Amino acid sequence: MKDLFEAIAWLFEKVLFLPHDILRELELSNWWLANVINWAFAIVIFSLLVYWTYQLKIFNDKGEENKDPSAHSFL
Repeated sequence: MKDLFEAIAWLFEKVLFLPHDILRELELSNWWLANVINWAFAIVIFSLLVYWTYQLKIFNDKGEENKDPSAHSFL
């Protein structure tokens, strides 16, 4: 049973965490390149926020939203 847990530990330490180890080493030489994943997530989230706001404006301009105070059961 001990061999099973050691195999799981080896899998995580040597294989699955390898990209994190590479990024950790890269951060010492180039901060921007090490954080490229964070920048990509920020760009995706920002673009989705802009899209969502645009869609809200479209529905607001069409007047399709029910703005009655009793439109929702929790109000």
